[in-house]
Amino acid sequence: MRETIRPSLEATVSRPTTLARRHLSTTALVFMIIAASAPLTVLAGGVPTTFAVSGILGVPVSYLALGVVIMLFAVGYGAMSGHIQNAGAFYAYITEGLGNRQGVAAAILALVSYNMMQVGLYGLFGFSLATLLSTVLGVSIPWWAAALLGWVVVAALGVNSVDLSAKVLGVLVALEFVVVTVVSVLALVSAPEGISTEPLQTSSFFAGGVGVLLSFGFAAFMGFESGAIYSEETRNPRRTVARATYIAVGVIAVFYAVSAWALAVGVGPSQIVAAAQEFGPDLVFVWLAERSPALATVANVLFITSLLAALVAFHNGAARYFFALGRTGVLPRRLGGVSPRTGAPVAGSVAQSVVGLAVIVVFAIAGAGSELGELFPVLTLFTWLTNAAAFGLVFLLAVTSVAVLAWFARDHHGHGVWTRIVAPAISAVALVAVAVLVLSNFDLLIGAEGFSPLVVVMPGIIIGSGVVGLVWGEILRRTRPEIYAAMDNVDQIPESQEIPVVPERK
Repeated sequence: MRETIRPSLEATVSRPTTLARRHLSTTALVFMIIAASAPLTVLAGGVPTTFAVSGILGVPVSYLALGVVIMLFAVGYGAMSGHIQNAGAFYAYITEGLGNRQGVAAAILALVSYNMMQVGLYGLFGFSLATLLSTVLGVSIPWWAAALLGWVVVAALGVNSVDLSAKVLGVLVALEFVVVTVVSVLALVSAPEGISTEPLQTSSFFAGGVGVLLSFGFAAFMGFESGAIYSEETRNPRRTVARATYIAVGVIAVFYAVSAWALAVGVGPSQIVAAAQEFGPDLVFVWLAERSPALATVANVLFITSLLAALVAFHNGAARYFFALGRTGVLPRRLGGVSPRTGAPVAGSVAQSVVGLAVIVVFAIAGAGSELGELFPVLTLFTWLTNAAAFGLVFLLAVTSVAVLAWFARDHHGHGVWTRIVAPAISAVALVAVAVLVLSNFDLLIGAEGFSPLVVVMPGIIIGSGVVGLVWGEILRRTRPEIYAAMDNVDQIPESQEIPVVPERK
């Protein structure tokens, strides 16, 4: 039996090492970026939590402010994406800009961060799906069983063509936008204190809790950088990634700001903080149930599909990091294998699925009989891992801004001062500030009362992975110089060998 399976697996995974070319349009890539940000998850989970923890009204303004910072980051990031195409985006950019060892460090740090973000979401997904099945159908299953149902779907999509993931995510994201829009309109129509602009005023933003507000707010944008991960699979790598990133960030910033403002108006500016502190992530569903139980049920279902969309998006990102590192030999080369039929990074996807399964099993065992009860997966698996991942990704964005500055300093590539110096420099400073805010408020992010070892351990895992990457890079330089030297050419689509561009479909 083993002999018949092994050749088949090798034939499927280990031969080709090139991703499927030219599949994704700008529209498809925008949906995949927004799916990682999960609009309904932000409105139902992120917005009330931010109001509750920060205690201030400026949540809508925080999305706009962070949107500006990320737009500045996207200027240099998008410009560089037109010249460097690689499925390990941060890895490739930092390698090109700062050097091979730093690139390996960034790659390992990014891989750990994407894994933690994706796997951590299984905690919230499992809890939410188990709760919905119990409430609506009267079927009681443990959170980990519900999480495994999502794991199966994500694993199946991960080994298939990226087109299939794009289509599924497109449908789910469109439904999320519809529901959030309906909720926002309903909130504005039923405003108990009238239409108020108080949550949109800068005085509501620059308050004592602004650091916490920005720390939580940045999590809503997680995944916006994933456009460059698909650069090898876009129809026009010179334009698609930058254009999709700008569109996605603009949509996310404005849409989240408007929906957060509408929720505050719908509950009442004088009541929103207290209501968020009382109901937490259930606030939106409790508020909806008082007005339309049917809509509340629909929103609950789409909240779960929103989490599923984010799981797929982050799974794809992590799988492509495994692939990029396997292809260059930084990690075992078997991870660089793709399916000859679909062009999907099958080996990387399977590796990511194995990691997810292992973590679900570990937390299922650890949570048995826990005093946290049903909330165990939310308060541990979800909260610990996703907040640590958010810190890791903010830190990577800051380092990538520095790499962009260094890369353009050596060759302008026809870009102006704003693109290659001013915007990346401002974004680097702003992102470092956000990273410091996330780190200094980490106890609040994980809900710790007083000092908790997790405040040191979870960010420590992120920083430690970068240190391990630096050490591994030096080991490669000394013991496997051919692999280390090969990293000088991470661009998978050099200008001299550019594949003819497939026209965008209208």
